Amino acid sequence: MTLPDLPADGTPKDGIYYRACNLCEAICGLELTVQGGEVTDVRGDRADPLSRGHICPKGAALPDLHRDPDRLKRPLRRQGDSWTEIGWDDALDLVAAELKRVRGAYGPDAVGVYQGNPSVHNSGTLLSAGGFLKALETRNRFSATSVDQLPHHRAALEMLGHPLLMPIPDIDRTDFLLMMGANPAASNGSILTAPGIRQRLKAIAARGGRVVLLDPRRTESAEFSEHHFIRPGSDAALLLALLNLIFEEGLERPGRLEAFTDGLDALRAAALPFSPERVAAFTGLDAGFIRTLARDFAAAPSAVAYGRIGLSTQAFGGLCQWLLNALNVVSGNFDEEGGAMFPAPAFDLLARAKKGERRLGRFTSRVRGLPEFDGELPSAAMAEEMDTPGEGQAGAGQIRAFVSIAGNPVLSTPDGARLDTALAGLEFMVAIDPYLNETTRHAHVILPPATGLETEHYDVIFHHFAVRNTARLNTPIFPVTDEQRFDWQIFEGLRERLTGAQGSDPAARLALGLKHGPYRLSLDDLRAAPHGLDFGPMTPCLPEKLLTADGRLNLAPQSLLADLPRLEARLDAAPPDFVLIGRRQLRSNNSWMHNTPRLMRGADRCTLMLHPSDAAALGVKDGDLLAMQSRVGRVTVPAEVTGTLMPGVVSLPHGFGHGRGGTRLGVAEAHPGVSYNDLADPLLLDELTGNAAVSGVPVTLERATERRQQEIALSAD
Repeated sequence: MTLPDLPADGTPKDGIYYRACNLCEAICGLELTVQGGEVTDVRGDRADPLSRGHICPKGAALPDLHRDPDRLKRPLRRQGDSWTEIGWDDALDLVAAELKRVRGAYGPDAVGVYQGNPSVHNSGTLLSAGGFLKALETRNRFSATSVDQLPHHRAALEMLGHPLLMPIPDIDRTDFLLMMGANPAASNGSILTAPGIRQRLKAIAARGGRVVLLDPRRTESAEFSEHHFIRPGSDAALLLALLNLIFEEGLERPGRLEAFTDGLDALRAAALPFSPERVAAFTGLDAGFIRTLARDFAAAPSAVAYGRIGLSTQAFGGLCQWLLNALNVVSGNFDEEGGAMFPAPAFDLLARAKKGERRLGRFTSRVRGLPEFDGELPSAAMAEEMDTPGEGQAGAGQIRAFVSIAGNPVLSTPDGARLDTALAGLEFMVAIDPYLNETTRHAHVILPPATGLETEHYDVIFHHFAVRNTARLNTPIFPVTDEQRFDWQIFEGLRERLTGAQGSDPAARLALGLKHGPYRLSLDDLRAAPHGLDFGPMTPCLPEKLLTADGRLNLAPQSLLADLPRLEARLDAAPPDFVLIGRRQLRSNNSWMHNTPRLMRGADRCTLMLHPSDAAALGVKDGDLLAMQSRVGRVTVPAEVTGTLMPGVVSLPHGFGHGRGGTRLGVAEAHPGVSYNDLADPLLLDELTGNAAVSGVPVTLERATERRQQEIALSAD
């Protein structure tokens, strides 16, 4: 591992440093000026071959996170409601002893583990947590995957042979981009590492192309596209209607893929019941528009359909991601320039993947019998596995101890209030996290890793999703103190105490992967290129890259076909009066960017957007408080009346809810908001994949009582 070049007093030398921002998937290159031991300026690195100088407000705030006074640097132990600092050896010894005790008393499945979204934003965790998790030998593993992108992985496994073999839209060369349930202008791109996405979208139009956005909300991305409203949860039906029209009019042209693709006739038959006229009322789109859209997409010189969080986190997420891929294949836009393509990352996690390997359904959760995928159970089952007594498969009982890694599931998984209560009843909990937040406040021990500008980091995951093949090693700028530990040191320390085995550090693992990758790189090669190395655009790679058992692309997997009757049965169902959807914000990233003053400036962002006609019916105006209730929870939130939403759809941002107490998040506590996941229902799932259907939650609304309005006004004072 590289250590920063430091003068005698341990502070970094004055000068300019280069590294990528690791706060979102865009991985923008940064140029940081250091003077007097502090970062005094942050700007985009114009020489970065991927981001080309782009920077967003999060990147500018990276130094604020480094010097955040609430960031923990030494282990904490909780006794009652009090926290005391303890030494690292004592902390690791205590955690290992407690985990051994619980496992010995109840079995390995009595320990649950949750990995949050930041786990993949730090290569130390990504490359080193595995040994510790394996040492626990538990089947009760959960992560942010099943409240996010699990449908992408399931579609990739069924069609292409591996969960990580996910196609990426080649937006820099396409003539027609169809976006559904995605807001890259706010997210900077998701499962689409494309920094400077706004300029990339503008470039499509500048070269005579077209961008069409389908979304229940006219989002920030609508500025760069033709926007059309679509009802939440109806996207799979629309995609089938597009395929229906393409097959009906003989517009299919899979091209060279036809030689190694199976299921074209089965897909044609599956789309037959879903004519544009049949799905028009369900989607809220005119049948004529659907027909024109299908013809235009099929006729474009190159085109690509892309759908993200709004499609993944709904009741038909698996069908959506399958059908997006299918549309791209059938129209001749799969593994072709300007279509859906596959990056060639320098560190390739698929390099040793085995053809035909399926890590799916090998065991189920104890309470509801939800199936495992890739070694993890759905996070929607987490709370019930803690608070429901009784034994399950092979004598497995309820979770008695819990390991939280880089996450805040109280705010980020369905029915957070129930999880909050369940965590309080555990025998033992440890959190590997730099903050005392709404989840880690329940831990008996917090082990805080060094983060951000203190770490050496390589974006292992996001180069698999990038629109251009590049590689960049991010060396640390600031030193750690003797009282700090890196995440990999924490994981290896725990693994050694549990098993006696020792592992290598992440730099050794990274070096090995780069050496055997497509460009045969070394760490020294990357260190000599502080702006990163450019290996060019994506290139066609099928069928060689397919990992199905027979080496063929499966266009109509049986498990996905079998889920279509569930969708068809929904077409004539009456929609709820109101459904809740989330929204991304440029100055936020889930729950972990709310403790930075510059990112929280301005008006309250935790508001409930609703259409003017709905506001009028409820008798509310901007700023009035609304009481919103789902099956599992109730919150009170200010109204934001806007014509950017469809009637009957309301929108609340994700990641707030910082008013629970017992945390050390000074800035976040001053902007508490309410938690979306206090309303999200753990019983609402994509039944095919197990992903939480947190988008499209049925809710009821009413104007808050005068008394409640006064109570909240007083608490704000």
